[in-house]
Amino acid sequence: MRLRTFAAAALVLASFLRAAPLAAQASGTPDFKALLAAVDGRTNFRASDFSARLTLVSEDPSKGTETRSVRVFRRDRADTLLLLVLKPESELGQGYLRVDDSLWFYDPESRKFTHSSVKENFQGTDAKNSDFGLSSLAEDYAVAAHGEGRLGAHETWILDLKARHDETAYASRKVWITKKDGLLLKSEDYSLSGRLLRTAYYTSYARVGSSLICDRFTYVDALVAGKKTSVLMEEISLRPVPDEVFTKAYVERVNR
Repeated sequence: MRLRTFAAAALVLASFLRAAPLAAQASGTPDFKALLAAVDGRTNFRASDFSARLTLVSEDPSKGTETRSVRVFRRDRADTLLLLVLKPESELGQGYLRVDDSLWFYDPESRKFTHSSVKENFQGTDAKNSDFGLSSLAEDYAVAAHGEGRLGAHETWILDLKARHDETAYASRKVWITKKDGLLLKSEDYSLSGRLLRTAYYTSYARVGSSLICDRFTYVDALVAGKKTSVLMEEISLRPVPDEVFTKAYVERVNR
């Protein structure tokens, strides 16, 4: 895992470990629900808006390699999200808008909005729509079992998670979280029947204000050999986003 500096170089890791008791303790085990809440807290931005540019590279044995460029806008305090597709040309102007607990897909050709779901794959990639918004592990999942292990050079907690409701993208997950600083490094995502559907690797984190966000991650399809999607996040900003951005009118207008 690689940790990159995004904002002030003087910001030390301790400044955003806001819940010190949540990391692994010298003896005993932590409060795992609180540990998940800390993972959520470090990657969410309640005090500011968030925007970035995403590059998604999808590799599919049957389709070859496809590259997409997407602009993401988030307002986590309101759980609102906008994803605007910039490339390829064939998908230019398509968008996903989450507002008032609904996720809408906009097609500039038909000029219509249709209901989408956080469970759906984003633009045919191995990423889910839910992967780009507010992190809610502590709210969505209960810890069913826990263990310890190593992932590369990192000592980790390994948690088996069960969904608390049926609105999650996956019925269960197994996650690897570093003991030292509580960073999510890996996730195995399962169906209700217990079949492995996807493995996610979170390989790099950027410091953004008082938070951390994964800026390089890879989703590996467990059902199709050789199929995966790698995501790079750049041009990260915490500057305010105009209210109009999180509206259907804006999505329609920006795509004209």
